[in-house]
Amino acid sequence: MPEFNDVHLRSFAETVFKAVGVPKRDAQIITDSLIQANLEGIDSHGISRLPVYVRRMMEGRISVRPCLRIIQHGSVLNVDGDNGLGQVVSFRSLEAAIPVAKKLGMAGVFIRRSNHNGTGSFYCQQVMQENMVLIAMTNTPPGIVPTGGREPRLGTNPVAFGFPVNDGPPLIVDLATSMVARGKVILAAREKKPIPKGWAVDENGMDTTDPSAALKGAMLPVGGAKGYALACAIEMFCGVLSGAAFGKNVVSIYEEKAGFAGVGHHFILYHVPHFMSLKEYGKQMDAFLRMLKDTPPSPNSDGVYYPGERRYQRYLQRKKRGIPLSDEVVKDLNDIAESLSVQGLSQGE
Repeated sequence: MPEFNDVHLRSFAETVFKAVGVPKRDAQIITDSLIQANLEGIDSHGISRLPVYVRRMMEGRISVRPCLRIIQHGSVLNVDGDNGLGQVVSFRSLEAAIPVAKKLGMAGVFIRRSNHNGTGSFYCQQVMQENMVLIAMTNTPPGIVPTGGREPRLGTNPVAFGFPVNDGPPLIVDLATSMVARGKVILAAREKKPIPKGWAVDENGMDTTDPSAALKGAMLPVGGAKGYALACAIEMFCGVLSGAAFGKNVVSIYEEKAGFAGVGHHFILYHVPHFMSLKEYGKQMDAFLRMLKDTPPSPNSDGVYYPGERRYQRYLQRKKRGIPLSDEVVKDLNDIAESLSVQGLSQGE
């Protein structure tokens, strides 16, 4: 699989987004999200998403210049995303929420009329630079079956938690409420690769390893009924309380000739100095991580990693070696670039 330098991929992506009418700063935000996902090994949420984003922008299903409407009530920000791409809507909303959290200690953000917003870890790292802890969640188009059912009714509804660490990678928990993110199945279908048994069922409710059949069927919730319950809770925050679409009413950007996505997001920001001094927080965090790292390793294990460590290791490896992209993904990227008269990618860049 050919590998590409992240700097060249970043330049390519920004050029494509600007060619379709996205303002420079917004193009940088979207690109940062995609390339960070690739560097961290989350390829399902990386640059492979660019073609569908751009096509929906060209069709008018995603606004290239959204005008966010933010209404603040104390520590709560209610945001109308004006059907912008989720990365732009979420990043800008957090920019507005950060000073609120710094003043009041916490801020809650409820966003409606948005779209797919990438990985939750991207926003964790945005906020952690301001000495904050973040909880990030989003709903998605229906992708998992409620326990006892056989048709999808809830999204794979991911949630992320981000905690700054003084001397080491940040502690980041970022997971879907399905067995895996649906994006991994989409990528497997594009690359014509089977998926592991236990990830999904086909439209008849039977286990499948065929990603195309899985996309016509549904993902299975992680942990059975517990994952289903967690997906419901996230849907309450991101759909019901945000005033966004929820469940079957959330539209996938992969559906042709469909309407606006109507995705909702929810963020909670905690300003650490309102709870304890940064020095005390650092001591507490160091002690906690040391407790984990000092755990005796199990047989055939190289030791204990805390959430976010392996992600950071992949980041460093790919910064040095490059980002691997399949031939299918490169072709999709070059096809969309050609349609916009943008120079495509070539192997070795």
